[in-house]
This record gives sequence, C-alpha cells and structure tokens, in this order.
Amino acid sequence: MHSLLRLLLILPLLVGLVSAATAPPPWAYGFKEPLPANYTPSPAAGTSTSPAKHPADLPLLGLPGSTLQFTRAEITNIFGPADWYPQDHPPAPDIVTKGRSPDIWACARCHYVNGRGRPENAPLAGLPRDYFIEQLLAFRSGERHSADPRKPNTSMMAGYAHAMTDEEMRAAADYFAQLTWSPWIRVVETAMVPATKVSAGMFLPVPDAPAEAIGDRILEIPEDEYAVEFLRSPRVGFIAYVPVGSLKRGEELVTTGGGRTAACSACHGPDYRGMLLPDTGHTPGIAGRSPSYVVRQLYDIQAGTRHGLKADLMKPVVANLTPADMLAIVAYLASRQP
Repeated sequence: MHSLLRLLLILPLLVGLVSAATAPPPWAYGFKEPLPANYTPSPAAGTSTSPAKHPADLPLLGLPGSTLQFTRAEITNIFGPADWYPQDHPPAPDIVTKGRSPDIWACARCHYVNGRGRPENAPLAGLPRDYFIEQLLAFRSGERHSADPRKPNTSMMAGYAHAMTDEEMRAAADYFAQLTWSPWIRVVETAMVPATKVSAGMFLPVPDAPAEAIGDRILEIPEDEYAVEFLRSPRVGFIAYVPVGSLKRGEELVTTGGGRTAACSACHGPDYRGMLLPDTGHTPGIAGRSPSYVVRQLYDIQAGTRHGLKADLMKPVVANLTPADMLAIVAYLASRQP
C-alpha cells in the first residue's frame, strides 16, 4: 500500500512537470480583479488587530432558534463574538471563544465556534489534531503564505501563530478535531450567476442588478446574506455556483486523476474524509468543504507559497493542474457528502 501510494504521488512527475505560470484566480482569494503585475503590499497589510468600526449599534438582534440577543458590536467582537447557539457545540477553550487580547483574535470570530467557517477563511471542524497543529506551526515558521498578497488572512494567521503558546495551539486543535464536519455547501451548476460585490473577501449579491455570466470561476455566496454577513449566523451555509459541466470533469480528475494527477482517494480516503498516511500523519477531509478555500490551497502549493510536510507531498500532485482543472476538482469535491 505504501509503495502504491508513493507511485501515485509521483505520477505527475512522470508525465512532465509544468510550473504555475498563471496569476492566482481572483475569485478564490475574494477579489473581482486579477492581481496586478506590479502589486506591492503594504508592510502592515493584514496585521491590524483593531476591532472593526461600525455605525451606532442597532437594538438587540436575534436569530431563529436562538433564545439569545446581541448588539452588532457583540456579534462582531474580535475578543468574544456572539455565540448564538451554545447548545450546538461542546465547551470551547478561551483561545477559541475569546482569543487573547491584544494579540490573538478569538478563533470563533472568523471560523465560528462550530468551526464551519466561511469562503474567505478555513473550515476547521473535523480537521485532524496533528494536521491542525502542523498548519499553525507552518504559519509560525513562515512556511505558509498566500499566492495573492492582497489577501490579509494569511499574514494575520502568521501573527496569531507567533503569539500563541504551544498549549493554546493544542487546546484549539483538540477542540476543532472533536467537531464533526456536516453539509455546509450547496453546489449548483449554472451559466448565469447573481451580480456581486465583495465585502472583506466575501461575495455578496447586488440587489436588483442583472445576472452575469459565471465564466471560468466559482462563486460562493450566502444562502441568506443578512443572516450570514450582518448577524454572522453559524447555521446558515453557502451556495457554490459552478460552471456547467464542471462536476463531470471534476469527477474524472478526482476519481482517476484524468492522466494529469493522482486520484484524491490515494491520500484523502475513499470518501475524501481524510485518512492516516504512513510516516506523515493524517490528511484533512476535503469532501463538502468550501471550493474557494480548497482551490486556494491547491494554487498556493503549486505556486510555491505553501510548504510543510503535507504541502510538500502535494507538490507533484498539483504540478500539472491548470486553473480549469483545479476549478473542476474543487467543484466536484464540494458536492460530495462530508
């Protein structure tokens, strides 16, 4: 089994490596326009830990199924965001619910306390403990960067990882590893999609605007914009609009490699829920997760901005993939039951 696995992993090397010659797909990184060729990030970009400023609070707000009410400031508090449904999850450590002021935001502020996250960040629920810690250490060491320097999340995570103690890392890893990943993405093949705007990396529909062609992209938008963006509901998921035909093409690539890569089941298991590999530890589940997030990881690894044990194993697997291949792969994986 181990020899077969290694053979599958080096398959792309045998058919000829290609370099990542294209710019990062802007839709995956939360942008409508491609990365400018001469873009120079600000040294301080994405590192601020100041709470966002909002207009004066509205009256207490609520969500269906919750007996709790919060103000807008409480909902968006970076050091203790509103927990609408405490009955939905086990007791969480302080690093998850509160972070550590002033250096570390609460994990729940971006990823939700149930670990489901949003397209602009990572889905953490159910990630293996060893994998979770490995990624935090990669952020801390500088092995993990974003191929699109406009995206602030990676530099923010690097700052948090530097500030976190080993005990805090283990506490967060233990907590999110015990959570079960459940359906969160509804995949829809279509030629036309709602017109959108971008708000902090998330695509939101523009009211009354005419539909537009989907083109060569995946568009993830909330099932309910108000519940997700304004109230930050952890129970409302996302629609992933994908180009017509991408699921069939993605199925071929995922299940057989399509002559361009290895079948995903070789490392992520027959149901794509992750598995334990000899010598390298657990791989993450990839079924039913945000296609925007997954394609960012594929591209970052191919572009050479993400390193580490698991990322290095993936380098030959992604070497020959085109942006169209990656789109199809993540569209199909997002449609699978987690």
